[in-house]
Amino acid sequence: MRLSAALALLLSVSALQAGIFSTDESSDQKVKCVYSGTDGNCVEPILKAENELVITVTGQGVAPSVTASPAQAYALAKRAAMVDGYRLIAERVKGVQVEGQDTIKNMMLQQSSTKTSVEAIVRGANIMNTTFKEGLCEVEMEIALSYSRVLH
Repeated sequence: MRLSAALALLLSVSALQAGIFSTDESSDQKVKCVYSGTDGNCVEPILKAENELVITVTGQGVAPSVTASPAQAYALAKRAAMVDGYRLIAERVKGVQVEGQDTIKNMMLQQSSTKTSVEAIVRGANIMNTTFKEGLCEVEMEIALSYSRVLH
């Protein structure tokens, strides 16, 4: 059994009310969907007391064009890939806040802007694999969530 990581999240009352963490002991042990996609397939599972949810992401980072050494390029690209991996985990767990604004003049689009953000605390994600090729570093990260680890 792989040692799992712990994830500490700032849980809001709305997340609990949405049914993300269910304590219903009478339900079956299958993972249920939070919502279904347009094709009817499960998009996001609900974390239950008896289940463990493993999230795997691949973060990417690019080495700067000017560095003192190849080792520095590798270290900087790896760090960028790790940060990207943490962001991807946070997006999968907490969701992404999207803000958009369009400016229309004379019934024509003049300007369109979109901002996204995510806020979470991610602890203990494991690096499963790291590759570095042609200035691009990819870091495969994994984190295991369980009901008891999230709430304690």
